[in-house]
Amino acid sequence: MTTKIAVPTRDGRIDDHFGHCDHYTIYTVEEKKVIATETLPSPQGCGCKSNIANELQEMGVTVMLAGNMGDGAKNKLEGCGIKVIRGCNGATDSVVKGYLAGFVLDFGQSCNHHDCPSGHEH
Repeated sequence: MTTKIAVPTRDGRIDDHFGHCDHYTIYTVEEKKVIATETLPSPQGCGCKSNIANELQEMGVTVMLAGNMGDGAKNKLEGCGIKVIRGCNGATDSVVKGYLAGFVLDFGQSCNHHDCPSGHEH
């Protein structure tokens, strides 16, 4: 079974702010092994106001490994069938390997601040 995992990325590491990352690294996984990676540019502005959840869904992404993320963005991703794991940090490759080995769990980390003009969560 093939799984796709998205990781908000900046400089090879998980970006702490899902909606403000440089790009998303998409890992294609078969039998708990990464078989391919690709990148998806991050939309301008806030991630929760963009169409990124739908784009990731169309690409077949079913898991998001993220740092901080507000409940609005989490709900939007989960509404598109993407399981969200928050509280991740470090090099993207290492975090994905840890997740595949069962070592990465959701810490329920929610971001309560936001620098977008509307002040909504991301």
